[in-house]
Amino acid sequence: MKLSTRARYALRLMVDLAVQGNEDESVSLATVAGRTGLSRGYLEQLALTLRNARLVRSSAGRKGGYRLARPASKITIGEIVEASIGPICVVDCVDDPESCMRTDYCECRLVYALINKKVAEVLHAYSLGDLTDPDWIHTIQDQIDGTQLPTYSGKS
Repeated sequence: MKLSTRARYALRLMVDLAVQGNEDESVSLATVAGRTGLSRGYLEQLALTLRNARLVRSSAGRKGGYRLARPASKITIGEIVEASIGPICVVDCVDDPESCMRTDYCECRLVYALINKKVAEVLHAYSLGDLTDPDWIHTIQDQIDGTQLPTYSGKS
């Protein structure tokens, strides 16, 4: 299972807004594009989706741009992923049993449902604020069998 590019880029946009923005000042997508290496056009598509999900606010004008709609600690990673790609679903039959004729007797469907549940739990357990907190990053790094995660630098 892979997290789509759209979901990863939406998360990258939101992390940038959390790090660089604040409640009173918007961040232009051109500035975000320069820091993240993502195209402005793609960021505009993502920003519209995130605005429709009420995760970001936009403002027009010379100092216009985007800012978080709520504090970073109140926005879950799951909200960002689901806003960008829809509900977490590894296979269609979990959310839409009618999509598969084997649903009633499928030996694997329970495992698929469990995967969905666990992935959603992890994504909703952590916030955008966590991703910008060095202490949280170090704690999680220690939990992952020696794998070192990069800290946010604006580019990846």
